Amino acid sequence: MSVSGIGGQSGLAIQQLINMRAQFDDLQRQLSTGQKSATYSGLGLDRGITVSLNAQLSAIGGYDNTITNVMTRINLMNTALGRMSDLGSEVKAAMVQSNNTGNSSGVGIAQQTAQSSLDELLGLLNVQAGDRYLFSGRATDQPPVETMDHILNGNGALAGLKQLISERNQADLGADGLGRLVINQPTVDSVQVVEDAVPFGLKLSSLSSNLTNATTIGPAGGALSIDLSGGNPNAGDTVTLRFTLPDGTSDTLTLTATTRSPPGANQFTIEATPDLTATNLLNAVKAGVTKIGATSLTAASAIKASGDFFNADVNNPPLRVDGPPFDTATGTIPGTTANTVIWYTGELGTDPARSTATARIDQSLMVSYGARANEEALRNLLQNIATRAAVTVPSTNPNAPGSNAALNQRLAGNLSGGVGIQSVTDIETDLAAAQTSLDAAKTRHQQTSTTLNDFLQQIVGVSNESVGAQILTLQTRMQASMQTTAMLFQTSLVNYLR
Repeated sequence: MSVSGIGGQSGLAIQQLINMRAQFDDLQRQLSTGQKSATYSGLGLDRGITVSLNAQLSAIGGYDNTITNVMTRINLMNTALGRMSDLGSEVKAAMVQSNNTGNSSGVGIAQQTAQSSLDELLGLLNVQAGDRYLFSGRATDQPPVETMDHILNGNGALAGLKQLISERNQADLGADGLGRLVINQPTVDSVQVVEDAVPFGLKLSSLSSNLTNATTIGPAGGALSIDLSGGNPNAGDTVTLRFTLPDGTSDTLTLTATTRSPPGANQFTIEATPDLTATNLLNAVKAGVTKIGATSLTAASAIKASGDFFNADVNNPPLRVDGPPFDTATGTIPGTTANTVIWYTGELGTDPARSTATARIDQSLMVSYGARANEEALRNLLQNIATRAAVTVPSTNPNAPGSNAALNQRLAGNLSGGVGIQSVTDIETDLAAAQTSLDAAKTRHQQTSTTLNDFLQQIVGVSNESVGAQILTLQTRMQASMQTTAMLFQTSLVNYLR
């Protein structure tokens, strides 16, 4: 009879203990992490859907990060645009107040307001989100606009807005201040007004008259005439000349016949003979045209020059008066990047400005939120504020009130916008639509993430109560097994025979 050894049984018991220990460690991991398995393979058949759910949640997280970044940029843009609108209103109010006061103090305040507003406006157009310029279109690494000093005063050999306005003003007024018109008497008892055949100055639009005994001709071929050879007019008779100005606006000169000597403003004295009356009419026309030149023509000239300056870009530099001399110039010439400041330095393109910055915020949804500082609304705002900041009429000039009033009236009207003209509010509306899409996508992502996380938790998650019960059960089994194993190790032939 032989006695079987216990080595094989002891080895099996030890292996069971090792397995239970490993199971115990895994249960402790589950309890601490709340996850059923540390690897996808441990999930069995559910591993495929777990990978898919995690990929979906990761994509949603990426979209949410994009939404956060884009929302920050749009908020900065909306803040800047809101302030731009306020600046336009403040400058407009200052100009209206200047017209109401009718003195140099009001004019000075309007110009100072425009200068400080221009500086702030340029800063707003150069706003950044991180290292990204928001109003440069696709050229996000460079500021979209030049500095205020360069725009107004130029940069070395590059002419700025003030110089272009001065050149155009000289060309429009002419050497004699008559708006490039030739006003003379072809006969002793007639007056003739002839346009200078150049793209500057005043252009004849119409002539109307109720002068008794007078014959009027034109305007035709750039000329008109008033012939008094038929006799003197009566007191109170009038003649009206209408002129077209460089900015497309118009002005009128109405002269009234009077027996007073000297005559009042916009009047001419009826003399004993038609030839003497014609001389008085000639002088009255010259005086009236000179005043128009010093007031509305000067204002219109500034508007035209600033329009040329701000409607230009690096590919199409602004038109310049072909001079010097400028007061006798006969045409324009394209400026160059070597002699003229180009105010807009951002990205140029013919596509919509909003499309210059896009972001995918969902699998099938993209938003557009780009902007260019040379958009119509922003360019118009900048142009009108800069023009008011650039034009200074000396208070010693007797026509200063009229000149400033004419300029303010035009600029205030331009700042008010009009039908079919883009406004800053239009840009804000576009961005608001993008914000609405961002908010909706973010809400949708939150709901989707909650659903996917709940589903994922059901697959990979564990119940702490169930794991705790398994740990207690395993502890009991391990304790019993270890006691049994210990007893087996204490077994000997002597103990067995006893």
